[in-house]
Amino acid sequence: MLLFCDEAQRYNENEYEWLRDVHDVLDRQQIKLFTFLVGQEELLAQKTALQVAGKTQIVARLMVDELAFYGIRNAQDVATCLNGYDQTAYPEGTPWSFTRFYVPEAFDAGYRLVSDARQLWQTFEAAHHKASLSGSLEIPMESFARAVEIVLKESEIMDAPGYCPEPALWTHAVHHCGYIQSRHATGRVLATA
Repeated sequence: MLLFCDEAQRYNENEYEWLRDVHDVLDRQQIKLFTFLVGQEELLAQKTALQVAGKTQIVARLMVDELAFYGIRNAQDVATCLNGYDQTAYPEGTPWSFTRFYVPEAFDAGYRLVSDARQLWQTFEAAHHKASLSGSLEIPMESFARAVEIVLKESEIMDAPGYCPEPALWTHAVHHCGYIQSRHATGRVLATA
């Protein structure tokens, strides 16, 4: 059984004790529980505090491995994500991908978001450098998805065979997706474990 716990850095010791108890109850029923604690870098500090406090039963059941969760770090990552918009059908089993939903005529004529991967990456790079942000570019999924959403919604009214978003639209989307604003607000590079 898999259990994903988001924002786990906000959990207190009682909540970790409860998760440990759930783990133990399921174990007695021969059900293996795999718990994934997803959170900010403060989660690592909690793990250390639990180790120092001798709460090894919590650490041993819930916090054994640490895996870094990265944002989008290169044009290939952008292409992988954009391909998801092009390939993922919704509702499942239909021929309607997210891209096709917004630009059906362009899609049927061969347009795919993935073909704009390099353009989108370069647009984020330009915005990153123009804002004089420190560190290498790493795009949070929230900012990335917002930029794609802006482009798809703006493109909907321009849909036609042969349509593809102009570079200016990608620039507009990156400017309005919140990436620069969030980086300025946090004043730091995205954390890596």
